[in-house]
Amino acid sequence: MTKIDLTKTDLTRTDLTKTDLTGVDTGTDLPEAELSGTDLRMAKFHLGQVVKHRIFPFRGVIFDIDPTFSNTEEWWLSIPAEVRPRKDQPFYHLFAENAETEYVAYVSEQNLLADTSRDPIRHRQVKEMFVKDDTGAYRPRGLTVN
Repeated sequence: MTKIDLTKTDLTRTDLTKTDLTGVDTGTDLPEAELSGTDLRMAKFHLGQVVKHRIFPFRGVIFDIDPTFSNTEEWWLSIPAEVRPRKDQPFYHLFAENAETEYVAYVSEQNLLADTSRDPIRHRQVKEMFVKDDTGAYRPRGLTVN
C-alpha cells in the first residue's frame, strides 16, 4: 500500500511555504515585508477532494500535494509550451480516471476545478487510502508517516 504524509495537513486546508509572494494573496493583512522566508500560502484544494481538469476530460481524488512543482525537468518540457503551467504554485497528485482508464496524474492548481458532480470515483486505489463518509467526502483511512 502506498504511504502518504498527512502530518502537516488537515482535511479542510493545507498551508504551504512560499518564499516569493509577489502578487500572491496570502490570506493575511500583514505587509509582504513581514512575511519573508517562511510565508504561508493556502492550497486551494485538499486531500481527499474530488477535482476535475480544467481542459482535459479527467477527474480524480487528491492524495498528495506539493507546495510547488516537484517533478523532473523532462516531464515539465514534455508539456506543450502553450499549455505549460507555472512552477510556482501547488501541484496535486491525483488518483485520476477518464472514460477509458484509471491512472495517477500530477496536475497544477491552475488546471484544476472542484468536481461537484458527486459521481463515484472508480479508481481502485481510492478505496485503499480513503473512506467515503456520509456526506460523500473522501477521508484518509489513517495517518501514516513516510
